[in-house]
Amino acid sequence: MGEAIGAMLTSAVGIAISPLPLVAVILMLSTPRGRANGIAFAAGWVGALAVVVTVVVVIGSGVDGDTAKPTWSYWLKLALGLLFVVLAVEQWRDRPREGHVSAPPKWMQAVDRFTPAKSASLAVLLVVANPKNLALAIGGAVSIAAGPAGPGGKAVAAALMVLIGSLCTLLPLGVHLLGGDRASRVLGGWKAWMATHNAAIMATVLAVLGAKYLGDALTGLS
Repeated sequence: MGEAIGAMLTSAVGIAISPLPLVAVILMLSTPRGRANGIAFAAGWVGALAVVVTVVVVIGSGVDGDTAKPTWSYWLKLALGLLFVVLAVEQWRDRPREGHVSAPPKWMQAVDRFTPAKSASLAVLLVVANPKNLALAIGGAVSIAAGPAGPGGKAVAAALMVLIGSLCTLLPLGVHLLGGDRASRVLGGWKAWMATHNAAIMATVLAVLGAKYLGDALTGLS
């Protein structure tokens, strides 16, 4: 079980520090329906991530189940590693230049009118329709599925991956619900910092993950 947890940890942390869902949930928490929308967004994120991770772990565990290190997992890691490198380059290339601020997505401008159902739907889309988050979720789940842990160990590792990968939504929600008068100031600081350094954060994370996945794949295939 320890190996399964260690294998997915990098991917889970990469999901957890994704700036977009963190900024989204903070924006929602500042609206008139903040509490309901924030809870719905966090629930949608956790649910969508849990489905993706579970499906990949179950399917992956059934392929070459008698092999400790199946070859297919290395080929998939090779493909994901190349994808991460490409996404890192694009993220860095498209970063706002000094003195310029990129326009926020249109949904951010309409967040005041969101309902809990729409908030949850947005969270699902940010998991399954965002190439970076989806690739990170699949990569971490593949690492769990391809490991030698038994069903129980894989289940624990998958649950921990979902929990860690959901911290970007659960932590702001926890601060809002429990932080009292300081909550707005703390969350505002988080939002401003993440929005400012979004491109640098994701480019660095994707480059590191790309190098790790490529290294793991080349080592396994050789």
